[in-house]
Amino acid sequence: MRVLIVLWRIWFYLLSALPVILLFPILAILLLFPNGYRPFFWIARNIWSRFVLLGTGFWITKKFKTPLDFKKSYLLVANHSSYIDIMLMFAAAPNPFVFVGKKELVNIPIFGFLYKRAAIMVDRSSSKSRYAVYDRARKVLDKGYSVCIFPEKEYLDETVLLNPFKPGAFKIAIEHQMPICPMVFLDCKRKFPWYTTHGYPGVLRVDIHPCIPTVGLSETDIPKLQKKTFELIYSELQNDPQQMAVDAIEEWKKATKSL
Repeated sequence: MRVLIVLWRIWFYLLSALPVILLFPILAILLLFPNGYRPFFWIARNIWSRFVLLGTGFWITKKFKTPLDFKKSYLLVANHSSYIDIMLMFAAAPNPFVFVGKKELVNIPIFGFLYKRAAIMVDRSSSKSRYAVYDRARKVLDKGYSVCIFPEKEYLDETVLLNPFKPGAFKIAIEHQMPICPMVFLDCKRKFPWYTTHGYPGVLRVDIHPCIPTVGLSETDIPKLQKKTFELIYSELQNDPQQMAVDAIEEWKKATKSL
C-alpha cells in the first residue's frame, strides 16, 4: 500500500509539472504585459489547479460562511499543511489574488521563472526585502487583486495542528486597511500530508469565513488581529466533525513509532 501511495505522490508531481512545461511559452508571454496576470491567473485557476486536483483524485467543496463581494480585495489567509494547498487556494479563492511567497522557489527550473514574475517574493533573511513587500502589495491591490499569504512560521511539523503565525500578513492588512478573509483547509493534512507515505484521494473541504475588518486599526493592533485569526482557524480544525487534521497527527505519531 505504501508503495502505491508513493507512486501516487510521484504522479502528483508529474501532473503539476506537465501543464507548466507545455504552457510555459504562453504563460511567459502573458507576464510580459502590464495586465497579463489576469489571464495568467485564469489559466492557473481553471486549467492547472483543476487538472492537478482532479488528476490526483481530489475534488473540492466550498462553504461560504457569509457572502463576499467578489469585486473587493482581501488578504486571504489559510492553514498550510500540504503541497496541494497551492492548487486548492487557486481553485477555492473567491477572487483573483497574488501569492506572497519565499524567494527560494525562484530556483526551481521553469516554474521559478514564472514565479518570479507572478508572485510577491520575500527573502525572510533580509529586512529590506520584507519591507519592500508592502510596496509590491500596494501595486497588486491597485490592480484590483487580492493578496494571499500562508502565515504560519513553520509548517512541516506533522505533530502540530496549527503553527504560530508570523505578523507580516497582518501588518500588510493594516497597512492597506484590507479585510482579512480566513480560509480553513480541513482535509489536506490527512489526505495529502508533507510525508509521502500517507494520504488518499477524496473531497477537500474549504470553509471561507466572514472577513475580519482592519479599518481604523494601527500597528499596535497586529498582535490582537494575529491572535483572533489564529484562534478562528485553530478552532475550526480542532472542532471539525470529521476530525481530519486531528486524525492526521495521530497517524503521524503511529508512523514514527513504527520506524
